[in-house]
Amino acid sequence: MIKLAIIGVGLIGGSLGLALKEKLGDEIYITGLCRTQRSMDNAMKLRAVDHASNDLEKVVGGADIIFLSPPVLQIVPMVEKILPYIKRGAILTDAGSTKQFIDDRLKKILPAEVYYVPGHPMTGREMSGVTAARADLFKGKAYVIVEDSGAPPDVVERLMSVLRLTEAKFVTLDLAKHDRCASVISHVPHVTAAALVTLLNRSGGDLDSCIKLIGGGFKDTTRIASSNADMWADICMTNGEAIAANLRDLQNILGEVIGAIENKDRQAVHDYFAASKQRRDSLLEAVAFDPN
Repeated sequence: MIKLAIIGVGLIGGSLGLALKEKLGDEIYITGLCRTQRSMDNAMKLRAVDHASNDLEKVVGGADIIFLSPPVLQIVPMVEKILPYIKRGAILTDAGSTKQFIDDRLKKILPAEVYYVPGHPMTGREMSGVTAARADLFKGKAYVIVEDSGAPPDVVERLMSVLRLTEAKFVTLDLAKHDRCASVISHVPHVTAAALVTLLNRSGGDLDSCIKLIGGGFKDTTRIASSNADMWADICMTNGEAIAANLRDLQNILGEVIGAIENKDRQAVHDYFAASKQRRDSLLEAVAFDPN
């Protein structure tokens, strides 16, 4: 029997538990670390875990795989707390949206016989908590496994034999490339979605009228602004260089559009929209792209 410990049984951790219990049943025993009694009750009621607790030793002791799913800045302090209870040969992996920050710190504190394989399931919902978890959350979605983790190939394969049951589409990237790409396709879009909501909030005397006009376009482009604020603050603090650089690039792009609009350069504005439409339409045709 496989023993899996999930640290942070929220949307991602809970969905992993649901997916693996659905596939393995009694062949896997899942323990979950939750902060509140309500979270524990919900996790067990939904059968995302077999046992939920806030007792670190009970959750982590004897675990073959430890899945770390708290906010990014909490991952390393949590590992420091559970370190005395991790057995030799255990595999640690995570769902952190930034990788270099975590990897640099964990490699300094983990003993040689405990392995860390950085991971990042590129999925989610605007809702959070275990009650939002779904067994099919990972299905068909990109799931990054960092290729330069330093863990032996047989250890990585042991982990993958379990994670593949989620039916995610696994991608291997190095740490630096992951963080740069995650900034472009995930982190900056979240900052931008929040910026659009902030723009609405700052519309002054027009606010009430603007709200009455809200339709699908605004809802679609700002959906991810409803995501967990703690999680996204941590991501910005741990991948700041890439995010800031990409936001400056975005700022330059918007500056070009502003200039074209002010100069009444219809062709430049048309080309801006046409190029982005062409790129997005080509992505929609690609098997790996999920518009949802």
